[in-house]
Amino acid sequence: MSTWDETDFAILRALQEDAALSAATLARRLGLSQPAAWRRVKRLEEVGVIAGRALDLDIARLGFGVTVFLGVKLVTKGRVSLDDFERAVSAIPEVQQVSHVLGLYDYRLRVVARDIADFERVLRRRIMTLPGVGNVEANVLLSEERRPGPLMAG
Repeated sequence: MSTWDETDFAILRALQEDAALSAATLARRLGLSQPAAWRRVKRLEEVGVIAGRALDLDIARLGFGVTVFLGVKLVTKGRVSLDDFERAVSAIPEVQQVSHVLGLYDYRLRVVARDIADFERVLRRRIMTLPGVGNVEANVLLSEERRPGPLMAG
């Protein structure tokens, strides 16, 4: 098991804020040499602490004005039905996130749509026709404060 020091956590906090930071910028911010910053980032990537870097799109500016969280309860359960549902729901572009959860529902989906009418179309034609879908509960996102979450030193 690897141990992480405060410099590793400082690098991770900086990359959470801006994943595109260069090793040179990280080095300047943290008082390291550029090669030392680069080696630390590479090590964090190699051991899987940094699993990737993603582009954060502003979906509202792309024309998707509605975000809905759906709770989906399947009528049948079993490995085959879970796999079938996950494979089918992953093919729907409006479904941005699929989480298998424990509780009242089996899955929590994050769905984007242009407007409520567009969401209704996605719900009726795509989601409700998926294999095994039983009950569905929708919660429309009103506002969201986006924050990466604090990273604490271990």
